[in-house]
Amino acid sequence: MDSRFKVNDWVICTREKYGLSPGKRAKNITPAPHGDLYSYEVDKYWIVREITDKDLVLETRTGKQHIVPIRDRRVRPASWWERWLYQGRFPAKSMAPTNSISQNMTPNKPSLPRSA
Repeated sequence: MDSRFKVNDWVICTREKYGLSPGKRAKNITPAPHGDLYSYEVDKYWIVREITDKDLVLETRTGKQHIVPIRDRRVRPASWWERWLYQGRFPAKSMAPTNSISQNMTPNKPSLPRSA
C-alpha cells in the first residue's frame, strides 16, 4: 500500500480534457492537428475517501466518486501552500469516510415532511 495517501487527505488529480475553448485553469494546451478542438490538462481538487490495496476512492465537492489506481502519476498529495491557497476548491474533510465502494455515488438528501 502507498503511504503517500491517507483517508481524508486532499489530493490534486490532473485530468486530460478536450474542447473548443479551454478554461482559465487549463494548462499544457495543444491544438488538434486538423480541427478546432484543443487538448489540455486541468487540476482537480479532490479528497481521499477510501484506500484499497490497488485503488484510491476520490470524492469531488459535489459528491461524485472516482476510483483511481493508487500508483497513478497524475494523482499527488496537495502541498501545504496548495491546501491553504485552494482550500475552497477541496471537498470538506468533516464528512465521514465511506465504508464501501459499492455505496451510492451521490450524497443522500434528507426528505422533508409533507404538509397536508
